[in-house]
Amino acid sequence: MPMILYTFFDSYDLSGKTVAPFCTSGGSGLSDTVNAIKELEPNAAVTDGLHIGSGASSSPDRAVSEWLAEIGLGK
Repeated sequence: MPMILYTFFDSYDLSGKTVAPFCTSGGSGLSDTVNAIKELEPNAAVTDGLHIGSGASSSPDRAVSEWLAEIGLGK
C-alpha cells in the first residue's frame, strides 16, 4: 500500500464507515492492502478489494459493477 494511504488512515477515523479498496495497475494488485486497512481501521467495515489490471483498464465497467454487487454496494 502506498505510504500516502497510511498517512490518510492516520489522519481520519473511519469508524462506522465502509471502506471498499480498489486499484488499477499492471502489476501486483492489492497485495496485502485489505488486511492493512483492516488493521488501521478496526472499527470500519472493509470489503473485499478490486484490482483492475492493465488488460481490463480500457473497459472496467463490468468488473466494477460485478464487484459492487458482490460487496453489497451495487444497484
